[in-house]
Parts: sequence; structure tokens; C-alpha cells
Amino acid sequence: MIEYINIFVKAIFIENLVLAYFLGMCSYLAVSRTINTSAGLGLAVIFVLGITVPVNYLIENYILAKGALQWLSPQFAEVNLSFLTFILFISIIAAMVQLVEMIIEKFSPTLYSNLGIFLPLIAVNCAILGGSLFMQQRNFVNIGEAATFGVGSGAGFFLAIVGIAAIREKIRYSNVPAPLRGLGITFIITGLMGIAFMSFMGIQL
Repeated sequence: MIEYINIFVKAIFIENLVLAYFLGMCSYLAVSRTINTSAGLGLAVIFVLGITVPVNYLIENYILAKGALQWLSPQFAEVNLSFLTFILFISIIAAMVQLVEMIIEKFSPTLYSNLGIFLPLIAVNCAILGGSLFMQQRNFVNIGEAATFGVGSGAGFFLAIVGIAAIREKIRYSNVPAPLRGLGITFIITGLMGIAFMSFMGIQL
């Protein structure tokens, strides 16, 4: 249980996809104008990462990796399909994003309209693919750890985008120097948030 908590907390605070690796910045900067829209995108990212990371874990360990097909027959022990990693990972991500898009359009047309082009662009969001590729590097021992990492990574994205949206709503009423208004001050605040999140690196679980 402690291992799952460790993976979850690290994915949110220490290895945050946005604030530690600066992945998914296009959606992060474009959608974070209001808290409601940011929260909607953040929840969509949690759902997509929570599904795609464990699914891609199964694909990696039972289809793509060298010897992964040995469960079919011993003669496939030397087969290595890792060259298909990007194609299959992105295909799974695109399918999940399409599902999320249909659900949001059905139950929240306003949010669907506010997210606009950035909802289907989750399919090519480097934070989403990055979650699956980081999962490969970490060599999780079971699908439970992979799923925990996926949900934690999504929660980290949610926290980052809602946090910057809340700050951007507040600074509309602040006296920001003209050259820094808009993306300028947003980049500065993002950098400061990244530095602040570095303080969590001392957490010991």
C-alpha cells in the first residue's frame, strides 16, 4: 500500500508532468483562462491518463517488449515489437480521447464549446504520451502501479492547470506591467510554481 501512495504522491508533486517536465504546455497555457474550463480539461486528462497508462502497460508487457509474446508460444520468445510502441500508444490515446469528447459533448455542451479544439488535441498532448513513456521507464511490477501512476499524473496536471487558472483570474485585477500581460506573466508564474513544487522533492514515504 505504501508503494502505491509513494507512486501517487510523486506523480502529483515531485514528477508533475507540467511543472517538472513542462509537458502539455500548449493546452496548459491556452485553456487556463478560467477555473471552470481548466477543471473540465483537467478531469478529462485524469480520465485519459487513468485509462491509457494501464492499457499501454498491458500492451507493452504482453505484446511489444522482447519476449512478451511468449505467452502465445515459446517460439515467439525472441520476437520484439517495440518499434510499434508509438503507433499503438497513440492509437489507444486517440480512442480514449474520442470517448471523452463524446461524453463531454453529450453531458456538458458548454464545457465542450469552451474547450474547443483543445479537447481533441489531448490526443496529441505530449503530457498524455509522456505518461505512457514514463511508465515504460519506471518498470512498474504490476498494472495497479501503472494505473496509480496514470491517475496521479492526471491529478498533477489537474492541480497545475487549475492553480494557474486561479492565479490568472486574480491577476486580471492587478497592475501587471504592459509588456508582461498575458502569456508573459503566465510563463513567469509557471516557473515560480515549478520552483515551489521542487520543495516536495524532500518528501520521504
